[in-house]
Amino acid sequence: MSPTPAASVLFVCVHNAGRSQMAAGFLTHLAGDRVEVRSAGSLPADRVNPAAVEAMREVGVDIASAVPEVLTTEAVRASDYVITMGCGDACPVFPGKTYLDWSLDDPAGQGLEAVRPIRDEIRSRVVALIEEIDERRQ
Repeated sequence: MSPTPAASVLFVCVHNAGRSQMAAGFLTHLAGDRVEVRSAGSLPADRVNPAAVEAMREVGVDIASAVPEVLTTEAVRASDYVITMGCGDACPVFPGKTYLDWSLDDPAGQGLEAVRPIRDEIRSRVVALIEEIDERRQ
């Protein structure tokens, strides 16, 4: 029997193909079953950005099987943290949720060299988020 997650996190970006998928991949990889992870977009793409997949593969995180999902009110309602990725997505607001906006460059249409620093910034923010979740749980 797996433990009850300390929190649930929803990462939101318009296409759910780059930033939000990388963030979800890092959080799943680094926090394991301690955190429930979701990602979604208001206008999901048909696939995850190949440069994001490759950038994550370079650091040992496989997001190749991830599929962009549409943002739903239910996903927001079920999440403790709702993190938009600097892309102007509007999420429904529910009391008791923590809403954050991470202003990040968009990797869409960028090559691997441009995606790497975005990936690294996302990892840093995910590590800080895990620390915050762990502190709140204590």
